[in-house]
Amino acid sequence: MRIAPKIELSDTERAALLKWSRGRSTPSRLVLRAKIVLAAAEGLMNQTIAAKVGTSKKTVSLWRTRFTEQRLAGIEQDAPRPGRKTSISAETTVKIVTMTTTEKPANATHWSTRSMAQEVGVSKATVQRIWFAHGLKPHLVKGFKVSNDPHFAEKVIDVVGLYLNPPEHALVLCVDEKSSIQALDRTQKSLPIYPGRAGTMTHDYKRHGTTTLFAALEMADGLLYGTCMQRHRHQEWIKFLKLLDEQTPPDYDLHLILDNYATHKHPQVKAWIARHPRFKLHFIPTSSSWLNLVERWFRNLTQQRLRRGAFRNVPALRAAIYNYIDQHNEDPKPMVWNAQAEQIIAKVGRARAKLNKTPSV
Repeated sequence: MRIAPKIELSDTERAALLKWSRGRSTPSRLVLRAKIVLAAAEGLMNQTIAAKVGTSKKTVSLWRTRFTEQRLAGIEQDAPRPGRKTSISAETTVKIVTMTTTEKPANATHWSTRSMAQEVGVSKATVQRIWFAHGLKPHLVKGFKVSNDPHFAEKVIDVVGLYLNPPEHALVLCVDEKSSIQALDRTQKSLPIYPGRAGTMTHDYKRHGTTTLFAALEMADGLLYGTCMQRHRHQEWIKFLKLLDEQTPPDYDLHLILDNYATHKHPQVKAWIARHPRFKLHFIPTSSSWLNLVERWFRNLTQQRLRRGAFRNVPALRAAIYNYIDQHNEDPKPMVWNAQAEQIIAKVGRARAKLNKTPSV
C-alpha cells in the first residue's frame, strides 16, 4: 500500500500558502494547489483532500509530491511540458515586434497577420502567437487627444481639488449637455435572442427628431438633475441654471464643473451668474472631457438605454431619458475620484513629450 508523503510546513510556507489560497487575483490553478498542500499538512488522505477541494485523487497526489520535492517553487511554477520546441528564432520575433510598432506596409495603414507573415516569411499563426505574447493589436486603435490648454495645470488642480476636498455647505455639480440625441426607429423589428444567437437590430433607421439633455451630477450622493430641451443655446443654458437654483438647497453654494463650450461663457450667462453669487463656475481644460464625471453618466445612458432603443417620436425619447434618470435617482451612488492632480499633470506632460518626439504620420 502506497503511503502519501507527510508534509510539515514552516511559518513562511504556511503564510504563503494561505495567501495564495485566499487571494482573489491569484490564478485558480495556484489556489487549488495551495489548498491541496494545506490540507495535506493537516494530515488528510489524498482521497479526502480530493473530495474537499473538488478535484481528482491523481491531481492531489501530483501536487503533494511536487511540493515535497520542490517546496513552494514546485507548485508556483508549472513544469515544462513535452512537445516540439519552437523553430522561430529570437531575431525573427524581434523583427516582427519592431516592424509592427515602427513601420507600416506599403499599401495599408497597419499590418495584418497575413501581410506581416508574407513580409517576414513565416506563417500567419506564428505572427498571431508573437502578437499575442507581446500584447500587440495593430488592427485596433483608440481615440485620444492631449490637452494643449495653456492653463491646464491650474484648471486640473482646481477641479481635482473640488473632487478630493469639496467645500463645506456647498454642492459640487458636474454639468454638461448631451446634445442632438436622435429619436431613431428601426425599419424592422429585432429578432429575439436565443442560445447560440445574439440579438439583432437593423443597420438602417428612421429619424424622428432630436432633443438635448441638460444634466448635473452631484458628487456627494450621485443624484442627477436633468431636463430635455429642443435646442442648446445660451437661453436654454440659463433655463437649466434656474432649474438648479430651484431644485437645490438655497443656503448651499453650487460649484459647477463644466467644459469650455461657448454657450457657457455667453455674456448673458455671465450677467446671470453675477446676479446669483452662489453659483461658482470651474472650467475643465480643453480636450479633457474625461475630467467631467457627468460624461461617465452620459456613457451609461447611451449604452444602457439609447443605443439599442427604438423611438417613434421625440416625446417617447424624452420619456425614456426621464425614466432612466428617475431609476438612477432611486438608488444613487456617490461619485468617487482618486487620482491626484500631480499624477494627472505628470502623465499629460509625458504624453506631450512623446508627441513632440513622434514623427507626423
